[in-house]
Amino acid sequence: MKIRNLLVACLMGIAVLGAAGAARAADVRMFVRHQVADYGVWKKSYDAYAPTQKKMGVIYKAVYQSVDDPNDVTVIHDFHSLEQAKAFAASADLKTAMEKSGVKGAPQIWYTKKIGK
Repeated sequence: MKIRNLLVACLMGIAVLGAAGAARAADVRMFVRHQVADYGVWKKSYDAYAPTQKKMGVIYKAVYQSVDDPNDVTVIHDFHSLEQAKAFAASADLKTAMEKSGVKGAPQIWYTKKIGK
């Protein structure tokens, strides 16, 4: 009986973790790569922009730094649709926030879509 209860508890834990992953699942991932003047300053500004990201449809995000240059940053944002992702990227508010945070030059932006499940 104890083994059965342990097995049920484990399976319930897996189901909960699976549900959390599903909540983050997205159909479109946007990659943005850019140089920043100072990573620390940029990251503080990026974190402060999180509520706006959420309002504009970002359902998951992550930040990566180049191993060779900490000011070479790649960010991913997940969305439920390509339209949301493109609207986010085209936002004048986003462009202003990027300028204020120290983004240097035009970012490289590309989109991918999830295929096969």
